[in-house]
Amino acid sequence: MKKTWEETLTIALPKGRILKEAATLFRAAGVDFSEILADDRKLIFENIAEGLRFMVIRSQDVPTYVEYGAADLGIAGKDVLMEQSKDLYEPLDLGIGACRMLVAEPKELSSNDNPRHWTHIRVATKYPNITLKYFLNKGIQVEIIKLYGSIELAPLLNLSERIVDLVQTGETLKKNGLVEVETITQITSKLVCNRASLKTKPRRVKDLVDRLTKAVAGNARK
Repeated sequence: MKKTWEETLTIALPKGRILKEAATLFRAAGVDFSEILADDRKLIFENIAEGLRFMVIRSQDVPTYVEYGAADLGIAGKDVLMEQSKDLYEPLDLGIGACRMLVAEPKELSSNDNPRHWTHIRVATKYPNITLKYFLNKGIQVEIIKLYGSIELAPLLNLSERIVDLVQTGETLKKNGLVEVETITQITSKLVCNRASLKTKPRRVKDLVDRLTKAVAGNARK
C-alpha cells in the first residue's frame, strides 16, 4: 500500500563529501540511495517503497530545516550544530565526516609562541560562536574576523595572526605555512531529529534510527 505523506519521513542531507559517506550507511541500512547520487542537480528525492523523502541542501541549512519541521531528520556535522545551537534531538553519531576543529598559526610565529601567555588575539574563522566561547572560557580576549572560505589566507595576508578551522589531514595547513596550535574538538556528523517528529512519528523514527545504528556499528568494524 502506498504510504501517505503523514507516514513519510523527510530527511535533510548535506551536499558534498558527507553525502557520499552517508550513502554507504543508508545502503547498509537497506535504503536505496542510487538516485540521489546519480543526479547532483535535483534537490528532492522520494523513495515511496520506504516512505522516505530526501532533500539535498547546504550543510549549514540542515539544522534549520529540521528544527522548524520542514524535515523530520537530518545529517549535520558537530561543527554546524555547535555553531548554531539549534533545539534538536541527536539520537546517533554517524561516525562519518571525521575531522578536527583547531587553532592554527604561521610556522614562524609558533616557534616563539606560547598559548598560555595569550591575553588578546585576532582570529579568522567560519565559526565565530565556537571561537568566541572557546577563548572566553580560557580567559582570552579575542577579536574575531568572520570569513566564508580560504581561511588559511588570513595569516598570510596579515588579516589575522591565527585561524580556527576544520582540518582533515593537515596538508592544506602545511602547504600554506601554518601549524596546529591547539585542538578545540573532534568533529563527526550526527543524525538529528525534530522534537515534534519524535512524538508524531515515533515508530518510523525509531525504526530508521535502529537501522542506521546497526549500519554504523558495521561500518566501525570494517
